[in-house]
Amino acid sequence: MNFNNVFRWHYLFLLLLTLFAGPVGAAQKLLILGDSLSAGYQMPAKIAWPNLLNEKWQQAPEVINGSISGDTAAQGLARLPALLKQHQPTWVLIELGGNDGLRGLPPQNIASDLQKAIDTVKAAHAQPLLMQIRLPANYGRRYTEAFSAIYPELAKKNAIPLIPFFMEQVYVKPEWMQQDGIHPNPAAQPFIAGLVNNALKPLVKHKLNGLPSPDR
Repeated sequence: MNFNNVFRWHYLFLLLLTLFAGPVGAAQKLLILGDSLSAGYQMPAKIAWPNLLNEKWQQAPEVINGSISGDTAAQGLARLPALLKQHQPTWVLIELGGNDGLRGLPPQNIASDLQKAIDTVKAAHAQPLLMQIRLPANYGRRYTEAFSAIYPELAKKNAIPLIPFFMEQVYVKPEWMQQDGIHPNPAAQPFIAGLVNNALKPLVKHKLNGLPSPDR
């Protein structure tokens, strides 16, 4: 037996494993799929709550903001496969439907698009998290109740966590709202980041690369 050849092939095998197997223990990531409430409407992205949450967690897990202002549930759904392929997240927080509701779209259509988003996330072997969305009361009681009911029904049907709507504690403080009465301003972003942190920390509790889990 030629031990030099054996050693050479063993070394080559280990080298190929290193090149193609990727890093040991892939980093965990939280992808936020949302609209203007998460995109940081009319403000720099670095001061929007998803970036503040990422700083709070020291990127463990990393928070990726895949939100775009104006997106409906269908538009977010259309972008989702590419985001999943690019980032390969561990969790996906779906914060969509508000623009659909503001346009008065049928609740059953909104529910259908959100269900497809949940299914797409599960198919990518990620954990979907759904945020409750509510509309202003002036949209009519019948419609707003039907709209609000979409989210707990989907959460129950799919056995996934339902995250409280952070805007309910922001609307009541005029100093935290932009002039349009719909979007939070920069002053509200640290508060929102804290609320979302408290809601998510039981769901993403772990340790990564020696860093403490985000529940601190």
